[in-house]
Amino acid sequence: MQGTYRALWLNSDKYLVVLDQRVLPFEEKTVVLYTAQDAVEAIKNMTVRGAGVIGNVAGFGVYLASRQTDGELKALRLLAEDIRDSRPTAVNLMWAVDRMLHLATVSKLEGQLLTDLLLEEAIRITDEDCQRTEKIAEYGADIIEEIMLSQELDRFNVLTHCNAGWLAIADSGTALAPIYEAKRRGIDIHVWVDETRPRNQGANLTAWELLQAGIEHTVIADNTGGHLMQNNMVDMVITGADRVALNGDSANKIGTYLKALSAEDNDIPFYIALPSSTFDFTMHNGLDDIPIEIRSENEVKYMRGLDSEGEVQEFQIIQSESSALNYGFDVTPARLITGLLTERGLCDVNTQSISTMFKDLI
Repeated sequence: MQGTYRALWLNSDKYLVVLDQRVLPFEEKTVVLYTAQDAVEAIKNMTVRGAGVIGNVAGFGVYLASRQTDGELKALRLLAEDIRDSRPTAVNLMWAVDRMLHLATVSKLEGQLLTDLLLEEAIRITDEDCQRTEKIAEYGADIIEEIMLSQELDRFNVLTHCNAGWLAIADSGTALAPIYEAKRRGIDIHVWVDETRPRNQGANLTAWELLQAGIEHTVIADNTGGHLMQNNMVDMVITGADRVALNGDSANKIGTYLKALSAEDNDIPFYIALPSSTFDFTMHNGLDDIPIEIRSENEVKYMRGLDSEGEVQEFQIIQSESSALNYGFDVTPARLITGLLTERGLCDVNTQSISTMFKDLI
């Protein structure tokens, strides 16, 4: 597999190694996935997360299923369906499993020949994501330059929510890809990083990525973004997505909708960055159709961090008797999105524009 950055790679025995994103930024650990069941568990418990990487792990999970079953298609399919059902919102997961199963079916191969073919396809899926992120980076950085020129800005402030960098989509990510490219072009760029409760993917993952890249950033509480926008401290909001419907309605980490509302009220451009594999062309209205995952209330009740002795600990932050509700995602209506930033360029946020740009995929 090619690429500068990877949240996953193959070891010498051709098993899948992934960065354990649950323990960042205080620890850096890896987990080896040997079976389809390992892939399911890694996706469910968020050892890996981010729409693209979930799809990549799902693709390799089907390869591991073939390896487990000695390339017997019926048994492989049963394991693949478990992978497909591991999380409900991120469509890249279903897309990758379906692509792998389609190839397995039409190839008419079995045994080691099928396993080898599926390994090649899983690698191809991940490498294609890398190529897409390169294009998203270029198009997004072009937009940043255009805004800076039109507003005569010397410095550019971006606000982002959750994590959509290379930990989420191999090589440069989606929402962070234009930021990395802007930095390479010599643009003076600063990122406001939403903490992204309850799992703190912004504070734990995005901030960690930006620190590695030497990009200036500031972590903020999730409720701070609106205030920053009111006070002319944000030039653009850009996030990733986990599923985008044909009409442009976009599901992303819970809290994204609130940022879009604030951006709309303060006339600040709000972009969603995504590869074409994140579209769900079967869904015509995201607000009505996109399933929203409800996760364990313990993610709200507990936080992980360093204690006063510098040891990593898990802390309970609300009383045990209080219940908690933990929606994983919300849907931002198309009307609040300035544009969809894809590997094919900037797409207007409506059914006709999406259908025209991606007519070969529908």
